[in-house]
Amino acid sequence: MKLNKAVWALAISAIILSGCSEDEKDESLIDGTQNAASGINDASTRGLNGGSGMSGSEMYPNAGIGPEFSDPNNPLSKSTIYFMLDSSQVQDDFVPVIAAHAQYLVAHPDQRVVMEGHGDERGSREYNIALGEQRAKSIVSMMKVQGVSENQLSVVSYGEEKPASAGHDEASWELNRRVEIAYQGK
Repeated sequence: MKLNKAVWALAISAIILSGCSEDEKDESLIDGTQNAASGINDASTRGLNGGSGMSGSEMYPNAGIGPEFSDPNNPLSKSTIYFMLDSSQVQDDFVPVIAAHAQYLVAHPDQRVVMEGHGDERGSREYNIALGEQRAKSIVSMMKVQGVSENQLSVVSYGEEKPASAGHDEASWELNRRVEIAYQGK
Protein backbone atom coordinates (compact mmCIF):
# COMPACT_ATOMS: atom_id res chain seq x y z
CA MET A 1 0.00 0.00 0.00
CA LYS A 2 2.85 2.40 0.83
CA LEU A 3 4.46 1.78 -2.57
CA ASN A 4 1.18 2.53 -4.39
CA LYS A 5 0.89 5.84 -2.55
CA ALA A 6 4.52 6.58 -3.37
CA VAL A 7 4.03 5.86 -7.07
CA TRP A 8 0.90 8.02 -7.18
CA ALA A 9 2.64 10.90 -5.42
CA LEU A 10 5.56 10.68 -7.85
CA ALA A 11 3.21 10.54 -10.82
CA ILE A 12 1.39 13.64 -9.61
CA SER A 13 4.74 15.37 -9.08
CA ALA A 14 5.79 14.52 -12.61
CA ILE A 15 2.57 15.97 -14.00
CA ILE A 16 2.98 19.16 -11.99
CA LEU A 17 6.61 19.52 -13.02
CA SER A 18 5.91 18.91 -16.70
CA GLY A 19 4.47 22.34 -17.43
CA CYS A 20 3.58 21.40 -21.01
CA SER A 21 0.14 21.60 -22.49
CA GLU A 22 -1.13 18.54 -24.31
CA ASP A 23 -0.73 20.12 -27.76
CA GLU A 24 2.99 20.75 -27.08
CA LYS A 25 3.78 17.09 -26.41
CA ASP A 26 5.14 14.80 -29.09
CA GLU A 27 3.64 11.32 -28.65
CA SER A 28 7.09 9.69 -28.95
CA LEU A 29 8.17 11.72 -25.92
CA ILE A 30 5.46 10.41 -23.63
CA ASP A 31 4.71 6.88 -24.76
CA GLY A 32 8.27 5.55 -24.34
CA THR A 33 8.51 4.18 -27.89
CA GLN A 34 11.59 6.20 -28.75
CA ASN A 35 13.42 4.97 -25.67
CA ALA A 36 12.28 1.39 -26.12
CA ALA A 37 13.52 1.36 -29.70
CA SER A 38 16.90 2.71 -28.67
CA GLY A 39 17.30 0.39 -25.68
CA ILE A 40 17.76 3.37 -23.37
CA ASN A 41 15.91 1.71 -20.47
CA ASP A 42 18.06 -1.35 -20.78
CA ALA A 43 20.72 -1.90 -18.11
CA SER A 44 23.25 -2.41 -20.90
CA THR A 45 23.25 1.33 -21.64
CA ARG A 46 25.14 2.11 -18.43
CA GLY A 47 28.42 2.75 -20.22
CA LEU A 48 30.13 3.37 -23.50
CA ASN A 49 30.65 -0.31 -24.18
CA GLY A 50 26.97 -1.19 -23.94
CA GLY A 51 27.61 -3.28 -20.87
CA SER A 52 30.34 -5.48 -22.27
CA GLY A 53 33.75 -5.70 -20.69
CA MET A 54 32.80 -3.57 -17.70
CA SER A 55 33.50 -4.46 -14.10
CA GLY A 56 30.64 -4.75 -11.60
CA SER A 57 31.51 -1.42 -10.01
CA GLU A 58 31.37 0.32 -13.40
CA MET A 59 28.05 -1.25 -14.34
CA TYR A 60 26.54 -0.65 -10.88
CA PRO A 61 28.25 2.42 -9.43
CA ASN A 62 26.28 2.20 -6.15
CA ALA A 63 26.96 -1.53 -5.73
CA GLY A 64 28.96 -1.12 -2.50
CA ILE A 65 25.93 0.11 -0.56
CA GLY A 66 23.95 -3.12 -0.36
CA PRO A 67 23.12 -6.24 -2.36
CA GLU A 68 19.93 -4.69 -3.72
CA PHE A 69 22.02 -2.16 -5.67
CA SER A 70 23.76 -4.88 -7.69
CA ASP A 71 20.65 -6.99 -8.36
CA PRO A 72 19.65 -6.15 -11.96
CA ASN A 73 16.02 -7.07 -11.14
CA ASN A 74 15.85 -4.44 -8.39
CA PRO A 75 15.05 -0.84 -9.45
CA LEU A 76 17.79 0.35 -7.07
CA SER A 77 20.36 -1.11 -9.47
CA LYS A 78 19.36 1.60 -11.94
CA SER A 79 21.04 4.86 -11.03
CA THR A 80 20.67 6.74 -14.32
CA ILE A 81 17.51 8.59 -15.30
CA TYR A 82 17.31 9.61 -18.98
CA PHE A 83 15.53 12.62 -20.45
CA MET A 84 14.21 13.75 -23.80
CA LEU A 85 15.80 16.59 -25.76
CA ASP A 86 15.37 20.01 -24.08
CA SER A 87 13.32 18.47 -21.27
CA SER A 88 13.58 18.17 -17.52
CA GLN A 89 10.36 16.15 -17.27
CA VAL A 90 10.85 12.70 -15.76
CA GLN A 91 9.51 10.04 -18.09
CA ASP A 92 6.97 7.54 -16.76
CA ASP A 93 9.43 4.67 -17.26
CA PHE A 94 11.68 6.10 -14.55
CA VAL A 95 9.06 6.95 -11.90
CA PRO A 96 9.36 3.49 -10.24
CA VAL A 97 13.16 3.80 -10.16
CA ILE A 98 12.97 7.18 -8.45
CA ALA A 99 10.31 5.83 -6.05
CA ALA A 100 12.59 2.92 -5.10
CA HIS A 101 15.51 5.26 -4.40
CA ALA A 102 13.24 7.57 -2.40
CA GLN A 103 11.92 4.65 -0.36
CA TYR A 104 15.49 3.49 0.31
CA LEU A 105 16.56 6.98 1.41
CA VAL A 106 13.58 7.34 3.74
CA ALA A 107 14.49 3.99 5.33
CA HIS A 108 18.19 5.00 5.55
CA PRO A 109 18.24 8.62 6.75
CA ASP A 110 22.03 8.56 7.14
CA GLN A 111 22.50 8.03 3.38
CA ARG A 112 23.20 11.02 1.14
CA VAL A 113 22.89 11.28 -2.63
CA VAL A 114 24.04 13.74 -5.24
CA MET A 115 21.88 14.18 -8.31
CA GLU A 116 24.39 14.73 -11.13
CA GLY A 117 22.67 16.46 -14.05
CA HIS A 118 24.00 16.16 -17.60
CA GLY A 119 23.12 17.32 -21.10
CA ASP A 120 24.18 16.47 -24.61
CA GLU A 121 26.60 18.59 -26.59
CA ARG A 122 23.95 20.61 -28.41
CA GLY A 123 23.16 24.04 -27.01
CA SER A 124 25.45 26.50 -25.27
CA ARG A 125 27.54 25.54 -22.26
CA GLU A 126 25.40 27.78 -20.03
CA TYR A 127 22.15 26.32 -21.36
CA ASN A 128 23.34 22.75 -20.75
CA ILE A 129 24.48 23.56 -17.19
CA ALA A 130 21.05 25.07 -16.44
CA LEU A 131 19.22 22.14 -18.06
CA GLY A 132 21.30 19.57 -16.18
CA GLU A 133 20.52 21.38 -12.93
CA GLN A 134 16.79 21.51 -13.73
CA ARG A 135 16.79 17.78 -14.51
CA ALA A 136 18.45 17.01 -11.18
CA LYS A 137 16.04 19.31 -9.33
CA SER A 138 13.07 17.51 -10.91
CA ILE A 139 14.21 14.26 -9.32
CA VAL A 140 14.95 15.98 -6.00
CA SER A 141 11.40 17.40 -5.98
CA MET A 142 9.91 13.98 -6.62
CA MET A 143 11.96 12.45 -3.81
CA LYS A 144 11.01 15.18 -1.34
CA VAL A 145 7.33 14.46 -2.02
CA GLN A 146 8.09 10.89 -0.95
CA GLY A 147 9.50 12.05 2.38
CA VAL A 148 13.22 12.15 1.64
CA SER A 149 14.88 14.78 3.80
CA GLU A 150 16.33 17.77 2.01
CA ASN A 151 19.64 17.29 3.85
CA GLN A 152 20.01 13.89 2.14
CA LEU A 153 19.83 15.42 -1.34
CA SER A 154 22.18 17.67 -3.26
CA VAL A 155 22.42 18.76 -6.87
CA VAL A 156 25.32 19.34 -9.22
CA SER A 157 25.18 19.97 -12.95
CA TYR A 158 27.96 19.06 -15.35
CA GLY A 159 26.07 20.11 -18.45
CA GLU A 160 27.86 18.60 -21.43
CA GLU A 161 31.24 18.32 -19.65
CA LYS A 162 31.06 14.62 -18.67
CA PRO A 163 29.43 12.74 -21.53
CA ALA A 164 28.54 9.07 -21.09
CA SER A 165 29.15 8.64 -24.82
CA ALA A 166 31.61 10.62 -26.92
CA GLY A 167 29.70 10.16 -30.17
CA HIS A 168 28.03 12.95 -32.15
CA ASP A 169 24.78 11.20 -33.08
CA GLU A 170 21.32 10.70 -31.61
CA ALA A 171 22.24 7.42 -29.89
CA SER A 172 25.08 9.15 -28.04
CA TRP A 173 23.02 12.23 -27.24
CA GLU A 174 20.29 10.03 -25.71
CA LEU A 175 22.85 8.53 -23.32
CA ASN A 176 24.18 11.97 -22.39
CA ARG A 177 20.79 13.49 -21.46
CA ARG A 178 20.65 12.09 -17.95
CA VAL A 179 20.81 12.43 -14.19
CA GLU A 180 23.00 10.02 -12.28
CA ILE A 181 21.99 9.21 -8.71
CA ALA A 182 25.30 8.96 -6.81
CA TYR A 183 25.24 7.72 -3.22
CA GLN A 184 27.79 9.38 -0.97
CA GLY A 185 27.72 6.88 1.86
CA LYS A 186 27.10 7.37 5.53
